[in-house]
Amino acid sequence: MKATAPSLGAAVVADKSRFTVFSELVKARLTFLVLLTTLVGFYVGFHGALDYLLLFHTLLGTGLMASGAAALNQLLERKYDALMRRTEDRPLPSGRLRPDTVLIFGGLCSAAGLVHLAIAVNLLTSLLGGITLGSYLFIYTPLKRVTPLNTAIGAVPGALPPLMGWTAAGGEINVEGWSLFAILFFWQLPHFLAIAWIYREDYAKAGFAMLPVFDPDGQHTSRQAVSHTLGLLPISLCPFLFGLEGTVYLTGALVLSLGFVWQAIRFSRDLTVQRARQLFYASIIYLPLLLGLMVFDKIK
Repeated sequence: MKATAPSLGAAVVADKSRFTVFSELVKARLTFLVLLTTLVGFYVGFHGALDYLLLFHTLLGTGLMASGAAALNQLLERKYDALMRRTEDRPLPSGRLRPDTVLIFGGLCSAAGLVHLAIAVNLLTSLLGGITLGSYLFIYTPLKRVTPLNTAIGAVPGALPPLMGWTAAGGEINVEGWSLFAILFFWQLPHFLAIAWIYREDYAKAGFAMLPVFDPDGQHTSRQAVSHTLGLLPISLCPFLFGLEGTVYLTGALVLSLGFVWQAIRFSRDLTVQRARQLFYASIIYLPLLLGLMVFDKIK
């Protein structure tokens, strides 16, 4: 048995291609979401014929920055990831990548992304990218082990990409751009609370201070989920109120947001893993549909 275990481990390590390993390192699905929200922010904020070259530079710089942030986040949390079933197979705890490799890769990607945004897009967008990177790595990441408020604090860097897209398109921050930020901010709370409820035992084992870890009966968790979906409801209508979107968007946003509220209420009434998964799935359906409506019904 002792001789077999290392060989099995080596087989598992060799089983994944380098592309797959680095896709996991940069959290490809999360980075895709960052790029999607940045793209929509750019599209909604751009006036006239779309500048595809500027859009390309915006997405390239943002993608590099987001990839670097994801890699450095995993570097900082590698010891804790090894303690949780949902993260123990990531590149660092599984031994597929070395910490020094991840440090160099993450650092170069982050720096290249911010420099590219500054040179090829504008300084404001690069500054927002720097705030996103810094707050994600040096505020949110350490606070995950200190206070349940980490989820709300972490929603700030998570909500900045659409604002980066907006500033890349127009070169300024205004109330319309902040409305896109607010939509992402309020959406993240029920989304991540659902995940934290599903994996609360894993988070407790690794010492993460997620709200469900300190809330065994789920009352605070459910109230937060419901209150933020209720807050998202009027905020999701702001693009219409600010003249960015038409009535198709208004109708769709109202229907989607009411459905999201209903899923949060169902979760609050029946605090099971099944209800939490339904709330999570509702969140991942809600956002791309809402963003799609923004693109479809933008007022030219």
